[in-house]
Amino acid sequence: MKIKLQVIALSLICLVSTGLKAQEVELTETEKLAQRTTSLENAVKKLQKFKVSGYIQTQYQWAEVDADGINFKLPNRANAYEQAEQESFSRFGVRRGRIKFTYEDGLFSGVFQPDFTERGVSFKDVYLNVRDPWTGTNALRAGIFDRPFGHEVAYSSSRRESPERARIIQTLFPDERDLGAMLVLQPAKTSPWNILKLEAGLFAGNGIRPEIDSRMDFIGHLSVTKTIKKDMVISGGVSAYLGGVFQGTDNVYVMENNIWKLDVTDGYGKFAQRNYFGVDAQFSTTTCAGLTQLRGEYIFGKNPGNIDGAYDFKLTALPAGDTYMRNISGGYVILTQELGKLPLTFVAKYDWYDPNTNIAGNNITNKGEILMSNIGLGLFWDIDSALRLTAYYDIVKNETSENVTGWKEDRKDNVFTLRLQYKF
Repeated sequence: MKIKLQVIALSLICLVSTGLKAQEVELTETEKLAQRTTSLENAVKKLQKFKVSGYIQTQYQWAEVDADGINFKLPNRANAYEQAEQESFSRFGVRRGRIKFTYEDGLFSGVFQPDFTERGVSFKDVYLNVRDPWTGTNALRAGIFDRPFGHEVAYSSSRRESPERARIIQTLFPDERDLGAMLVLQPAKTSPWNILKLEAGLFAGNGIRPEIDSRMDFIGHLSVTKTIKKDMVISGGVSAYLGGVFQGTDNVYVMENNIWKLDVTDGYGKFAQRNYFGVDAQFSTTTCAGLTQLRGEYIFGKNPGNIDGAYDFKLTALPAGDTYMRNISGGYVILTQELGKLPLTFVAKYDWYDPNTNIAGNNITNKGEILMSNIGLGLFWDIDSALRLTAYYDIVKNETSENVTGWKEDRKDNVFTLRLQYKF
């Protein structure tokens, strides 16, 4: 009996298997093609959600002996050879090698952007973006991304006409990015109030570095963009950065009458104000001479630091010394003008940064208080939609003081940059 049951079960399995094979065989060539087409369409839909873009900037730079890390991204004394008192220095390099991966799935998108240069590999953007399902213009962003302050911080380096951002931007907002979460609020495109946009969020305040003080900084930017005519656009905004920096001792100093005065004697464990406010404006118009653009930004506020100057805000540990509060100001103005029908654009830029507005000239006793300014003149050639060649010369000027060694006269720190950029 047991053997009979096994034989029956085996027969049933064979019948089912044979039936399935028969069904498979019964598929026509048209049906098989339809299956393959459906699978291919599903694969294409997934690939359409994935986008890759980026740009490569290769360059040659020549700099005078005292060039620093602002326009000549590495100081001019990086190795033993440079310790010699040469009059100038030159090098080839890859300024930026960015590749941006974006995956969009309905209201959700994720962005990852590493940077490849001869100095190593780093990351610039890693964030999640969620849009609202009603207007599509509001969003929540979280991760590492550009700080929402002013105009030049978030203005892409692939579009920017000068090789580097203004000195005050690089000083107050190193790496341009920060770790945090932000809301983007803008009325629907059908609304007359769509010209307004608010970006505001909470950030770690330490650039692309781990959180170290368990305190969030607020950054916000309210902007307006208006098309006056078909070929004329005006925009602008106001910004605020409200943050704090850990005080490592009880002593907090402020400057009065050109000297440091002890202002607080019980400050340990509290947070010194790191508050900046900014105003930015942009104007563009197209005439028979080509596209003309004029942009500017002014920033002022309070900046904490040590006796030698402001912190670089890429801290890996909490400050341990006395706190020195400085009033700061600075900004930039940039003009770009296309040269008629030629694929050439002229660039002129002026920027400045005063790290301590309460002291000047021979009253200054350390280089951290020196006002710096820069005149940049350049010309770039858009060879085609993807390739750009830029020639740019930075004329750097500094405030002088008889009481600061090495800064008794204008330093030799001009920089020439020849850059080739490919964008894809």
